[in-house]
Amino acid sequence: MQKEKVIIIGSGPAGLTAALYAARANLNPLVLAGDLLGGQISLTSEVENYPGFPQGVSGAELVDLMKTQAERFGARLEYDSVVAVDFSKGSPFYLKSTMAEYEAEAVIVTVGASPRKLGIPGEAEFTGRGVSYCATCDGFFFKGKDVVVVGGGDSALEEGLFLTKFASKVTIVHRRDQLRAGATLQARAAANEKIGYIWDTVVTAIEGDGTVQRVRLHNRKTGGDSVLPTDGVFIFIGHDPNNSIFKGQLAMDQDGYVITDKQMRTSVEGVFAAGEIQDRLYRQIATSVGQGAAAAMMCERWLAEREG
Repeated sequence: MQKEKVIIIGSGPAGLTAALYAARANLNPLVLAGDLLGGQISLTSEVENYPGFPQGVSGAELVDLMKTQAERFGARLEYDSVVAVDFSKGSPFYLKSTMAEYEAEAVIVTVGASPRKLGIPGEAEFTGRGVSYCATCDGFFFKGKDVVVVGGGDSALEEGLFLTKFASKVTIVHRRDQLRAGATLQARAAANEKIGYIWDTVVTAIEGDGTVQRVRLHNRKTGGDSVLPTDGVFIFIGHDPNNSIFKGQLAMDQDGYVITDKQMRTSVEGVFAAGEIQDRLYRQIATSVGQGAAAAMMCERWLAEREG
């Protein structure tokens, strides 16, 4: 059983910031980074709204800078995933990963959220064969082809704009008659001649022969059904919190987000949470960074009071 003072579960902006603050407080934190260092942000082609980078920065570069800074002050990273926890007995807490077992005096949970699925016929079958949840990862494979983007928020437009670098045409299918994305993104998309829209419509099935060839559509207002030929389907309809190992361990809201107070404390004393695992409102890099800093600061204070 490996004993640690502080374990941070997850390595997105919240986790790496928590690691930086915990390391600077001489807590020698261990970060169990999971299988994707940086989380979703590492897959983002360009970040334009994080302070300090007026010309923008790639998600991968930003993650590397955060990791380097945290390690400079003594944070340790393991590319390992936590598969079970036991918070029921209080501190020290038990954690099991794919490679080891741990006891931790305090835990900071920053495991984020995962892309939401449509749950329609063909989605699982064609994932990796025309269905994708990451334009940065797969956009190159659709050079000169037509693709569909499902969604109407910031992510849908950001990824749709990125896809115009490769695809001949990007058709955004949205279940409503207006987008939820910010005004700046909407303006950029409207000015891009490669982007088109299908309103008040949902995708009901994805079909093809080996790879995606078409989608079936249903108009929610007229009730009409149609078929749209396409070479790829990119789905950006939101995220679900990665909460499976914390069910029955931490209090959650009706949608599965971990409940925290203003000091990032969960329902278990000594366990803190930050980032998209508990943030259903803002979901920005900047807010996740602030939450990670707050979680580490309150964790350090809790440990000091406990030891005192």
